[in-house]
Amino acid sequence: MTAVRRPRTGSRAGHRPWPLCRQCSGLALDMGSDRTRAWIAGRPTILDVPTVTFPGAGALHPIQRGAIIDVPGTARMLDRLLGHRLPRHPRPLVVVTTPVLDGPTYRDRARTAVQVLRPRAVLTVPTARAVALAADADLSRPQLVVDIGAHLTEVVLLVDGTVFDARRTAWGTTDLTTDLTGAEAPADLCEAVTSMITSMLRQDRTARTADALGRGALLAGGGALRPDLVARLGAVLHAPVRAVPAPHTAALRGAAKILRAAHTHPSTRGTAPPGPAPRPR
Repeated sequence: MTAVRRPRTGSRAGHRPWPLCRQCSGLALDMGSDRTRAWIAGRPTILDVPTVTFPGAGALHPIQRGAIIDVPGTARMLDRLLGHRLPRHPRPLVVVTTPVLDGPTYRDRARTAVQVLRPRAVLTVPTARAVALAADADLSRPQLVVDIGAHLTEVVLLVDGTVFDARRTAWGTTDLTTDLTGAEAPADLCEAVTSMITSMLRQDRTARTADALGRGALLAGGGALRPDLVARLGAVLHAPVRAVPAPHTAALRGAAKILRAAHTHPSTRGTAPPGPAPRPR
């Protein structure tokens, strides 16, 4: 497990920090096919671990290609990672990032798995919106987000901060081919991203996609850590491509911003889940 320093989120004057403030018990969660990252309100680090039910030999992968295929296994992973780190009282408010195109299925399965942590409420946010928030993007204008993960890549157009159009491919950085010199070649992945954006441009009867592309795409995920991939995408798209700071944790940091804003909202106070799920054995 690796630990990453969390970003500063600021504090309101006179506001008591977690755990002194009984409303600040919260958790931001980003569950990817390869890595799961979590931030507990008031803690100085981000938890960053492989997405496996149990570590070591025979590890099972409950999330594959951006889909939760094993809900009980995901719950066991969360309990192992976070069950002993969260306070028993008060119950935490949980914000979970979700792939855009998995829709209700992913959200329902994520909410079910998270019940093992006994949350008082579970909020979901599209990963692309969380990335844009982490990058302090101007959401009053169309924004194109390219999220290249280990096993999944999404291209999302945000308009007024909400999803206007989206494409995905079950390709990621682990699928990069190797050329005859032994160097990884990102050409296929760049071609897939370019194809998705071209399809969005052709089907958009407005100028929103073109406007967003002209102002530059935000690049997040592990793929944004590869300078060759960033440069190649910019050259192929003939448009600016900007990797967000610390792109592999951008979605989690955006979820943390939402967590901070949401914990005082009336809709998240005193809201209990339908019933605590039994702790996995």
